[in-house]
Amino acid sequence: MRGPLGAVIGRYPSSDGVTQMGGIIRHNRKCRDITVLVIFIAFWIAMIVNSSFAFNQGNPLRLTYGLDYKGNVCGDKHAHPGLSELELRYWQNPNQVYQSGLKDSQFKLADARSICLSECPMPSEDSLNWVCDYPEGDIRLSMKDWINRNYDYFEFLTPEMRNSSLQLQGPCYPVIFPSVNVYWSCQFIARASNTSLKHWQQMGGVNINEDIVIDKSIHKSINSRSSVLKRYMADIGKAWPVLIVCGGILPLFLSVIWLMMIRHFVAAMPWITVVLFNVLIISVTMFYYLKAGWIGNDAISPIIGEHDPYISVYGRELTHIRVVTILMTSIMVVAILTSIAIVRRILMATSVLKVAAKVIGEVQALIIFPLIPYAILAVFYMFWISAALHLFSSGEVVQNNCNSNCCTYDLIAKRVKCDRCCGYSIHYTPHIGVAILFHLFGCYWATQFFIACSSTVIAGSVASYYWARGETSPEIPFLSVFSSMKRLMRYSLGSVALGSLIVSFVESIRFLLEVIRRKLKVSSHRHDSCLGKAAYQSSQCFLRCIEWTIKSVNRNAYILIAITGKSFFSASSIATELIMNNILKIGRLNVIGDVILFLGKLCVSLSCALFAFLMLDTHKYNSAHNKTSSPLLPVVVCWALGYIVSTLFFAVVEMSIDTIVLSFCQDSEEHQGTAQYAPPLLVETLSDQNEMQRLTQGP
Repeated sequence: MRGPLGAVIGRYPSSDGVTQMGGIIRHNRKCRDITVLVIFIAFWIAMIVNSSFAFNQGNPLRLTYGLDYKGNVCGDKHAHPGLSELELRYWQNPNQVYQSGLKDSQFKLADARSICLSECPMPSEDSLNWVCDYPEGDIRLSMKDWINRNYDYFEFLTPEMRNSSLQLQGPCYPVIFPSVNVYWSCQFIARASNTSLKHWQQMGGVNINEDIVIDKSIHKSINSRSSVLKRYMADIGKAWPVLIVCGGILPLFLSVIWLMMIRHFVAAMPWITVVLFNVLIISVTMFYYLKAGWIGNDAISPIIGEHDPYISVYGRELTHIRVVTILMTSIMVVAILTSIAIVRRILMATSVLKVAAKVIGEVQALIIFPLIPYAILAVFYMFWISAALHLFSSGEVVQNNCNSNCCTYDLIAKRVKCDRCCGYSIHYTPHIGVAILFHLFGCYWATQFFIACSSTVIAGSVASYYWARGETSPEIPFLSVFSSMKRLMRYSLGSVALGSLIVSFVESIRFLLEVIRRKLKVSSHRHDSCLGKAAYQSSQCFLRCIEWTIKSVNRNAYILIAITGKSFFSASSIATELIMNNILKIGRLNVIGDVILFLGKLCVSLSCALFAFLMLDTHKYNSAHNKTSSPLLPVVVCWALGYIVSTLFFAVVEMSIDTIVLSFCQDSEEHQGTAQYAPPLLVETLSDQNEMQRLTQGP
């Protein structure tokens, strides 16, 4: 059985047993959970090493642009030759593209000869255009002159070079098919130019296949899962101004405004929050409908720049947008119905928010304190996102071993060579996948850790306010927030690290189970049985319940850690027992307050998502160089960042309520049902039996 906490969190007697000594929440503390703290420090060292590997091996350009026949990344100014203005990948040999699209062919599109250009070439209306290799050897042209000549120096070729070009062995290749810029790759349109094809045949060129396969081969490569994932990651890099504005500055501003309104307009805020939430979720859902093409004509398109209006190309990104649109529609309906259901309980939230508003008014440093963890998280996320982009693009560019007959003319050797003419690809070693998973886990653990630290500091400050009422009020430190922060840094970092690790571990297990399920579903040719689906849904529901329970227990454990300085598991045990003893008294009251706070966080995060949509809909992110493949991931990231930032600030209200309620329950237990330290407003709100009966039983 635990003893009373009054000697710990209130005033405790001196050695003579008479004189009351000032010792507000500072009694008998020592460092706790040191082993976990050591593990956390080792984890940070590993994160730095992992990120150093990413910065050393990665090149974010690989996420957007392809490789040429020399293994260079298109658009890389450090390549040889320099390709700073040449961002589009173009496959020179149409027969190789056709061969790679045949079902029984061993030839892969990655081995087809490709080159980097500034724009996709088009067939001539009255002659035959050529795309030639980079000028070198006896071709005395600079790269600038080569570009100005539309990549054509066929007239400078020797008879031997011309003959090899007519055999589709280079160094020059005919432009027979029109092509369109699809995500910085020139996709052929299976509609050969009759004029260009006629000139080609008159010159004695080999037969060129005109089948639709030439279209599908490139489209299949561009729409592969790895290519789509790379483009999504590249979108994050291109949309970094959107992330800063809508994921950093905007949620900071909105969260502070919300806290100020809670302080001065507490009675109206639950109603404002519910109405604003419904307006925002409807607005965000409508934007998804616009980008999915189900409303208006603003659907996302994989084609970059001007193109034939009759050409229609679809990508996986549009499918993903439509799936999320359906999901958002379901969430919107459930959210609106839930909002209607809780309208009758708004008065509960108003009563409990009044207490939090009183605390914020008394301890005004609480409003500005979240700026500290916000600044730390902002620096961390900038570092983490940059490292993630480099990590996802890390790998070694190696030449493929295609074992195919792909002879090409070498301008340096001055002859046709049939060895080492395969294409290049980026080779990913297994440890890169492990490094990416570790990086993702590190982000989640670090985020939970900083949020937990912020919550613990707020709880300690609010506890000082509660347990120093009446005659002991002068003992509240002038900057109680910083006193609480000092206690956290000195004694309880290990306990906070342990709590955040448990949440991260459970979430990681759920993520891995989902990945395994998807892999098993892909590898299996049979449809899932009803029993299998039921088992999966049950396991997911069970894991979500465990996650929610752990987060709830952790939050109360942080309060007891701030108050008592005990270890994480001891604090969790005390908090759980305290809640169970008073579950009927505080249960529904606390739940309704948490619902309003949760809706407030969603209001901030949905506002961030809405403004992200508006910014991504401007010309800057629809043009060629900065075009994002889809607004999906930047919007989701802005939503997540907005939710995290709002969590930091709303924790002031959330932890104030929970700390006050737990302290009130403990105070009542220690003094035979009469709270001695509770402020008058709290006594009026929670102690009145008629009020409590109305709040807990409902109308």
